[in-house]
Amino acid sequence: MQSVGIYEAKSRFSALIELVEQGEEVRITRHGKEVVRLLPVRRRPVITDEQIARELGQMDALHASIRPAAEVAAAPDTLRRKGRAAAA
Repeated sequence: MQSVGIYEAKSRFSALIELVEQGEEVRITRHGKEVVRLLPVRRRPVITDEQIARELGQMDALHASIRPAAEVAAAPDTLRRKGRAAAA
């Protein structure tokens, strides 16, 4: 990260833009206080549509493999009675 004053930024603008294009962050200050921050633009998406589709498919497969057993899917009252009967 580089910090420069407004006057210096004005005179070195092209060079600062090149730094930002290379991934550097540049902060421009006025009287020592930051007033502008130049950040590189992300040129590629973080995740592609194909990756999203693949991840969703894997999630669907996982959900299918962990379906609740018939006992777990039973009504809560049934489970409660079974628990009470076992405790008695």
